[in-house]
Amino acid sequence: RPAILMDRKELIRQYKETPRPAGVYRVVHTSSGRTLFGSSFDAPAMLNRVQAQLKMRGHPNPQLSKDWAADGEGAFVFEVLDLLTPSEGGDGDLADDLRILEALWVEKLGLGAEALY
Repeated sequence: RPAILMDRKELIRQYKETPRPAGVYRVVHTSSGRTLFGSSFDAPAMLNRVQAQLKMRGHPNPQLSKDWAADGEGAFVFEVLDLLTPSEGGDGDLADDLRILEALWVEKLGLGAEALY
């Protein structure tokens, strides 16, 4: 029985030490082209969170929620656009790296204010 407890503790330690997939993500309403765009220290988890909020009717963006209610899940595309490569020397300033990566993607996609949620 103690071995199981140690295995659990080891799994938790490994999880905490595993670098999170930081990056840029977007949610696109396919019929209007409007996009929820952002960056996160764990981009796949953030997409899961947004999708769960929409399914539970608890997302804070009213226009996105309205489009979701009107058109349903099938009218949206959830995608991670880019991930940062974990650095060998630790995290550094990951927030700055994410801001730069996000700015590059905004430029690349040509996202103006009218296209964003």
